[in-house]
Amino acid sequence: MSNLPACPQCASALTYTDGNMYVCPECAHEWSMNSSPTETPEQAFIVRDAVGNVLQDGDTVTVIKDLKVKSSSLVVKVGTKVKNIRLVAGDHDIDCRIDGIGSMGLKSEFVKKA
Repeated sequence: MSNLPACPQCASALTYTDGNMYVCPECAHEWSMNSSPTETPEQAFIVRDAVGNVLQDGDTVTVIKDLKVKSSSLVVKVGTKVKNIRLVAGDHDIDCRIDGIGSMGLKSEFVKKA
């Protein structure tokens, strides 16, 4: 009898291991062996700004450093307000749209919550 935890998403007891991950064959949910079984994916993904404030989808942030836009001569200036951000996992933490520049990705270390 195995001692594997139940799936935190659908509560199925038919879980199995794949490397260092648990997998549920019923709902295809995967989670880390190191995470708490009661921890939800939203709790595991926390993004903080340059001063340590927790960011959420829909927040307004202010740019704290001049940022050059790749493949362009445009610059996002210090003090630019970015409204309605969306948090994403990856090399850039924030997807947003900046007036005059367009859609782009920002790193949370260059913004502070407004």
